[in-house]
Amino acid sequence: MISTLPQSVRQYLIVTANYWCFTLTDGALRMLVVLYFHDLGYKALEIALLFVFYEAFGVVTNLIGGWLGAKWGLNRTMNIGLGMQIFALAMLLVPASWLTIVWMMAAQALSGIAKDLNKMSAKSSIKVLVPKDKSDTLYQWVAFLTGSKNTLKGVGFFLGGILLTSIGFQNAILVMAIALGVVWIFSLWKLKDDLGKTKSKPKFSEIFSKSKEINILSAARMFLFGARDIWFVVALPVYLSEHFNWDHWTVGSFLAFWVIGYGVVQGLAPKITGKNSGKAPSNITITSWVALLAITPALMALGLQENVHPQLILIGGLILFGVIFAINSSLHSYLIVHYADSEGVSMDVGFYYMANAMGRLIGTVLSGWIYQEFGLASCLWFSFSFLLAASCLSIFLKKHPAY
Repeated sequence: MISTLPQSVRQYLIVTANYWCFTLTDGALRMLVVLYFHDLGYKALEIALLFVFYEAFGVVTNLIGGWLGAKWGLNRTMNIGLGMQIFALAMLLVPASWLTIVWMMAAQALSGIAKDLNKMSAKSSIKVLVPKDKSDTLYQWVAFLTGSKNTLKGVGFFLGGILLTSIGFQNAILVMAIALGVVWIFSLWKLKDDLGKTKSKPKFSEIFSKSKEINILSAARMFLFGARDIWFVVALPVYLSEHFNWDHWTVGSFLAFWVIGYGVVQGLAPKITGKNSGKAPSNITITSWVALLAITPALMALGLQENVHPQLILIGGLILFGVIFAINSSLHSYLIVHYADSEGVSMDVGFYYMANAMGRLIGTVLSGWIYQEFGLASCLWFSFSFLLAASCLSIFLKKHPAY
């Protein structure tokens, strides 16, 4: 029974369930917005602009949110994030004529703040809940949380496509807002008050990391996630709809299964990268995985430019990219929690995910602009260049970070 489990495990389960539910609605909302506004005739760049504030506010939120988490406790920042997401969903329940670009950008700004408060709180909580001498357990818990989150984000894409097709945009939003409200009430009731709160009052000036390793890892993370979103967020679903004539159900289902598979691989990353054989990931290991990832968009771009079975190139390349990207992401997620200072962990994690949000912001804007002006192949070449930058930065990490 859950009641017989240790307090730390019960808190971990609450944090994980909270994060899961939030992620499910976040993935569904992303797919709903992309497909719904594409149907309304919005161009790729205009759709990308809808998410600019979502990503831009994530940059600020991760910096300030990490400081607030250390000052107030991670339970509060997590619950504030849930509440803001419910409000952001409620903003989309207005009449369809009100859903202008400005209104949508405002709603997405709130959703972006909410998502990053929730994610920062969840990732930081694990460092607090796992004993300091259990780094192998830390890697497993981080990999599980990260992998399961992305699996559910994929389910959210699938859910978004189904809901849009079956009950329409606004009814879908209403269902998600009600479901998330139930989760929020449970979280307010059960989540421990002092989770992640520092003993001393953290200074606001300390929000910027002073750790060399975290700074390097953060820069690499920015390029890593920029490389993904530069072709995946806007360009890919629009391309699938325009060039292959895929409907909402097909686009949503395909991207959903991709993200689900990506999440499964993330959860298995500790086994793939050698943890079970006692091998810690060195800087060469991390650099090699990023370099291997960079080859994939380059080959896909060449195939599209030569018009060699474009559908096969995209589907096969996307699967390969997802597997290798998942391992890279899981390694990064472990290392940031590993490098973070236990006292005020949320500040280090917040700084790192600020860089993550910056990468997504750059990738999202470029995804719409480059696709609209130059096409999907150009998006893939930009992705290749970003991954080369991430690989070069990873060389400067510690050679052998211990578990």
